[in-house]
Amino acid sequence: MLCLTLTGNTLEKNTEYIELYHTMSDLCELRIDLLEQMNLQDIIAFSQQAQLPLILTCRRERDGGAYRRTDRTRTGQLNRLLREGTWAYVDLEEDFRRGELEQIARERNIRIIRSFHDMQRVPADLFSRIERIAAKGEIPKAAVTALNIRDALTLFSAEQQLAHIEKKIILAMGDYGVPRRILYRRTGSLLTYASPPGTSAAPGHLDIESMKHIYRSDQVNSQTNIYGIIGNPVLHTASPRIHNPAFHKVGINAIYVPFLVDDVRTFFTFADRLSVKGFSVTVPHKQQVLPYLGRITREVKQIGSCNTVVWEREYWKGINTDYYGFLRPILNLLDGERIKRAAVIGAGGAARAVVWALRNHQCSVVILNRTPQRAEELARQTGSSWAALDDTASISQVDLIVQTTSVGMAPDTDADPLPGYTFRGDEVVYELIYTPEMTAFMKRAKLSGCSLVPGKQMLLGQGIMQFETFTGLNYPFTEDTVVF
Repeated sequence: MLCLTLTGNTLEKNTEYIELYHTMSDLCELRIDLLEQMNLQDIIAFSQQAQLPLILTCRRERDGGAYRRTDRTRTGQLNRLLREGTWAYVDLEEDFRRGELEQIARERNIRIIRSFHDMQRVPADLFSRIERIAAKGEIPKAAVTALNIRDALTLFSAEQQLAHIEKKIILAMGDYGVPRRILYRRTGSLLTYASPPGTSAAPGHLDIESMKHIYRSDQVNSQTNIYGIIGNPVLHTASPRIHNPAFHKVGINAIYVPFLVDDVRTFFTFADRLSVKGFSVTVPHKQQVLPYLGRITREVKQIGSCNTVVWEREYWKGINTDYYGFLRPILNLLDGERIKRAAVIGAGGAARAVVWALRNHQCSVVILNRTPQRAEELARQTGSSWAALDDTASISQVDLIVQTTSVGMAPDTDADPLPGYTFRGDEVVYELIYTPEMTAFMKRAKLSGCSLVPGKQMLLGQGIMQFETFTGLNYPFTEDTVVF
């Protein structure tokens, strides 16, 4: 089930959330600890009029909630709410045992979710605690914090360890836990939680619109092919909005999920465990994945960087669609010799693809990087020249400037990778960042009269090629139908 957590601080706001999102949700969780006023009679009336089944939750502050009053006061409030309200479930903490509340719940056929929270880690006794709760006839709920990809792997193993427990809820809080929230139906979890857009009830909550319409997480089943993107950071990526609608359009049972990855080796173990069919690769892993690939394409070999990995029978194959995705918006300018000289800011994996693409089209390139040694190394490998980042005189005559670094990416949108450079106004300025579309760097270029190529054009170009690599089918949308 897909559960909408009602995050409003008033019942009126929560009523509005239900009216807006009831068609996307199977049930709602009313977090009364988030309410500004605890008027029990109004809460009872709310529960009786709600359009969806409700979970009653009053989360204590130490468990990640906002309730600050005593357990005795909370017991009294829950007692009345359970007796007079209309609830499908009540969420009570593992260490909060009150016989009268449990008796009322049983008498009124309200299922008890018995939860425990660890805001710091994945506890070593996670599975045994879930077993103990389930043995008492209650629904165990574990909300624990995944600190790395290894923790995420442990939590995805829960389905194998606890398959005999039919009804359980296992949530991974934090950014490393996002895939588990999306893929809850593949992990044996009774439900997953989502928040109204613009709010977040807990670390790692996605909004209900994304869960329902982008990921279609409630439609995932044992036959769903899993694809994704790995990076660090990665949750800002727009790639799921390119791939998931396309899977749906062509009728493929597949899903594309962001995976925050701090250790590539562990992720490949994770991918095997989850039967991942393919994934995109973004910074900083485009070179780190290379030792784990059984086969690579000519572009990957030349560039030394891989942005697409696909499973082929018995091995992982590495591809670089950045190369062609980058060229797509400017190919006519290169072929028409409007662009002959280019400057590339950065010397990472994306920069390598950009430089090789330009050099293979007979364009001279100067590479600027914060660490000059890396610029020099890439220049030597590609037959380019290089300069320090503040040496703006070296690029005074270029036709094209390509910005490949993360400088200016949200949330640090005021940062400028080349603050000492003054645009002439006749340059083509191409930035790979797409969030936001207009960084401080691009705004300066626009004010100077430069022609702009926004990063989403490359994102779409390389993403379309990835989709076709993953599926063997033509991408079903035109570029202007993908909104992000």
